[in-house]
Amino acid sequence: MMGGGGLPRPGKALLGVLVALLALWLGFALGINWLGLSPDWFLALAGSTEAVAHGQVWRLFTAALVHQPTGSIGHILSALIGLYFLAPSLESAWGPRRFLGFLALSAVFAYGLAFAIALALPASIGARLVPDIWFGALPVVEAVAIAWALSFKDRTVNLMFVLPISSTGLILVVIGFSVLALIAQSHSFEGYLAPFGGMLAGWLWGGGTPSPARRAWLRLRLRRLDAQAARDGRRRKDRVARSGLRVIEGGGEPDDDRRGPDGKWLN
Repeated sequence: MMGGGGLPRPGKALLGVLVALLALWLGFALGINWLGLSPDWFLALAGSTEAVAHGQVWRLFTAALVHQPTGSIGHILSALIGLYFLAPSLESAWGPRRFLGFLALSAVFAYGLAFAIALALPASIGARLVPDIWFGALPVVEAVAIAWALSFKDRTVNLMFVLPISSTGLILVVIGFSVLALIAQSHSFEGYLAPFGGMLAGWLWGGGTPSPARRAWLRLRLRRLDAQAARDGRRRKDRVARSGLRVIEGGGEPDDDRRGPDGKWLN
């Protein structure tokens, strides 16, 4: 939704997400930089390849909630600005329940995919693509960007506040920046694979209504129902065959031409 001044107007769900992200960042930034809080509290929520491999799977979700608390505010600002400008339309179109579920699923899927790929690759390559500690909402922002572009193909968004860009252009920009970051090996708190996982999540669960993932699920469910109906039909035929009964097609009174000369019905 757009406000009277042309700026997005977040719904309650998105506003809660923005406030939560900012509050967490402020808490850790103040605590670590000014109050002597141990960074271990921050690291307990951040993603850790080793920790997830040992069963701490909740980090796949909490990693998207925390942002670099020292040295720069760009990390948290990019997440807040990206969500602020793109997510309101999705919340308005989907409703808060689907919207929040999409954000959570995108985070888990993006970081989970990056984690799985890193484990499957040789250690020397995996370590370059996924750092030991990873965090930040960039994969979720990219999921939102792809979902927005696929859901509102007739709209434009102002990139960097001033440059109008079409939905197709936004997709190309999102993919292009992630590819260039990978090639240049520019510093990334999220790693280089998670943003691509976020883009894939945006397509799977945000690319239309129903989404590609839901369409695939519905097709699978229909095939299962068809298979179950076929099995039930075969079982009914088997039961009839075992019973020795014979089903006579049609019904009603026999035709008159089946009467004998004495007027009785022929067998």
